[in-house]
Amino acid sequence: MHLASFPHWRYIWLVVASLFAGMINAMAGGGSFLSFPAMLGVGVPPVQANATNTVALWPGQLASLATLRGDIRRKLLPVIAITSLLGGVSGAETLLHTRQRTFLHMIPWLILGGTLIFGISGPFSKWLRRRATDPNFAPQIEPHIPAIPLALSLFPVCFYIGYFGAGGGFLVMTILALFGMEDMHQLNAMKVVAATSSNLCAIVTFILMGAIVWHDCVISMAFAAVGGYTGAKLAKRMNGDILRGVVVVMGCIIAAWFFWRQAHGS
Repeated sequence: MHLASFPHWRYIWLVVASLFAGMINAMAGGGSFLSFPAMLGVGVPPVQANATNTVALWPGQLASLATLRGDIRRKLLPVIAITSLLGGVSGAETLLHTRQRTFLHMIPWLILGGTLIFGISGPFSKWLRRRATDPNFAPQIEPHIPAIPLALSLFPVCFYIGYFGAGGGFLVMTILALFGMEDMHQLNAMKVVAATSSNLCAIVTFILMGAIVWHDCVISMAFAAVGGYTGAKLAKRMNGDILRGVVVVMGCIIAAWFFWRQAHGS
């Protein structure tokens, strides 16, 4: 039987993709490389697919934030909150004013760029951990980070998170590391703060502008949560480097498929 002839095939595809996206996000990150193409695959227009996918995966980010609250640098919260508001809203507004066809042509480049950023984040995180555990290296636990330079540096990243987002968290970690933050737990916590805040601001914009396909969003959100719960349990048993490699390969394959479709005019 042809898949399209089955009445609820689109929901089965969305359920499976969302379930695995939630698992991947819990274990290594990068689940949007699967859930976003799934939104497109069930017929959601490109701009609305990106907006809907952002809403569907956001509760998982919020859950991660709750577990990391003890490592948050509270002195930086006002700067990150304001920058996330400005960047997230402006990125979301830019997305909503992007023509569907234009965004469709940008998709393979965005997925490929996010995949490469995600791939680089592994070695970078290892380098930070090595520095933190090096007996000859004494990190400054509470480095002074000037507010205005930090805001100016984070704004393009928050804009990108509001516009598309894949790999944006790693860029936040990179900027904070360049400003002198060395503690890996703090870097990870502030990454989640910036990503969650920017996405929240983008989500409010998407909702107010009516860009969410709610029936697909609710299905994806529910099964991504189930996948996230399952993935959190499996994460302790899996090799993180292998899983990250699988996500990178998957992202490259998806990007190549979109490039192929564009080259053949489909």
